[in-house]
Amino acid sequence: MDKFDFATGAALIGVCEENGITVSEAMIRREIERSQRPREEIVAQMAENLRVMNECVQRSQQPGLKIMGGFIGGESQKLSQHIRTHGAMGGMISRAAAYAMGVIEVNASMGRIVAAPTAGSSGVIPGVLIAAKEEYDLDDGALIDALFNAGAIGYLIARNATVSGAEGGCQAEVGAASAMAASALCQIMGGSVNDCLSAAGDAISNILGLVCDPICGLVEAPCQKRNAMGVANAVISAEIALATCRTLIPFDEVVHAMRSVGKSIPYQLRETALGGLAKCPSVKHGPPAQCSDCDECE
Repeated sequence: MDKFDFATGAALIGVCEENGITVSEAMIRREIERSQRPREEIVAQMAENLRVMNECVQRSQQPGLKIMGGFIGGESQKLSQHIRTHGAMGGMISRAAAYAMGVIEVNASMGRIVAAPTAGSSGVIPGVLIAAKEEYDLDDGALIDALFNAGAIGYLIARNATVSGAEGGCQAEVGAASAMAASALCQIMGGSVNDCLSAAGDAISNILGLVCDPICGLVEAPCQKRNAMGVANAVISAEIALATCRTLIPFDEVVHAMRSVGKSIPYQLRETALGGLAKCPSVKHGPPAQCSDCDECE
């Protein structure tokens, strides 16, 4: 058995405590051990992921994105402008939400993204991390470490449950992304491995049962705003874990529950666009006509 392999959250905690290392370091060493590649190469690959995430966020704040389905477009820029003009009611969460929504817009325009862990949930992690970088003046090294932390959580969810909306609903996509971001943020803020796993478990618990009902089968709506919600959930879960240092149900049990719930969700609510919001009359045949109440919609 590889020294740094772990198949469960409990095993991850054991590896970290036995070796006196963080979640991100455990994931790096696991990758070195499993792939037989040098640390520098593995870290460089994650640094490239971070570069693409940052590039994607920046692109979303510029005009000219052509959205394929037409259900979304420009919301990220409008939210960012509103924050600059009127302030952010949610502080860092509001900025992170704007960035997360922007990543989904870039995805919907066939732009380059990092599926983290999926395209439909790709905005949560970059939204949280880039907003945290701005808020706390973090360097790229801290964010790269945070991405390895997030990767460990995503690996455990994929191994023991699923990150597929078609298999487990949106709880498996945005829920997993939110858990990954919560754990990563916990580590950035000095949390222990137990804090990280507690935050990740709570983030999943908060979205347990969330269905996947993409309108017209496109990764646009309600995906965009659910990514924004996943950001808020991640930050709240991390802050609660850091403050309380405990959770009622261990991470592994939460992941098992998510897997069980996902199997119980009707197929119409698992990425088939046959139920939920996808069947609402105003949108099931395509994007509705834009309103004429404001200059932005003309």
